[in-house]
Amino acid sequence: MSLEKSSAIVLRLVDFSETSCVVTLFTQHFGKISALAKGARRPKGPFDSALDLLALCRIVFLQKSSDSLDLLTEAKLVRRFRSASRDLSRLYAAYYVAELLWELTEFGDPHPELFEESERALSNLDQHSDVADTVLRFEMSLLRQLGYLPALRVCAVCGASALQQDRVLFGLAAGGLLCPKCRPGQRQVVSLSRPAADVLDRTANPSDGSPAPMDDPKLRGELRGLMNRYLTNLLGHPPRMQKYLGMLAT
Repeated sequence: MSLEKSSAIVLRLVDFSETSCVVTLFTQHFGKISALAKGARRPKGPFDSALDLLALCRIVFLQKSSDSLDLLTEAKLVRRFRSASRDLSRLYAAYYVAELLWELTEFGDPHPELFEESERALSNLDQHSDVADTVLRFEMSLLRQLGYLPALRVCAVCGASALQQDRVLFGLAAGGLLCPKCRPGQRQVVSLSRPAADVLDRTANPSDGSPAPMDDPKLRGELRGLMNRYLTNLLGHPPRMQKYLGMLAT
């Protein structure tokens, strides 16, 4: 057992006893962890009200070497998510960020860059950034860093150019764009406009230039629909918060 420190985002809280809870955190240096927080449910507990869903905090925990829960010994609040009282779309989007981190990351698998991107997304959602743009940026960053980013310039099957027409084919099961030659026999194929494919590519590769703004409601709806289907295929089920993201397409 060792005593560790890290920044962390609170993803989930589950009551364990009358005074304690089990908290799941996405940490900067240790990835996703679950820890027992003894006394966290007391009115004057040892964690100074830091264990709020979506909160950013600094934690100290005793890391167990077995499959048993880690033990959270200290948590200091850095920033609380405050948009819940003024904008439901921002709250739903923040819950969606937490859900994807819970579903797609593994316990004990650190991704420091993904932690920074997650912190940035929640901070932006808590302020005045465009919600749809913030969510898409987070989704593409998460997919890229976890190895699930779809092929957005070439065919996912043969590697040939797949951006030769006004509309392109996107294979949900194949993992990206498809050229016409590789389309036959592929399952779960959708048609995507070239502007939507360009926005996805530029969002996934920010070093190549800033993504085009998604001012067109039709483009927003097309992108939201594609991401919903792609992530549903990846997870094997729709994210629970997905049904609340319809407002991001308007």
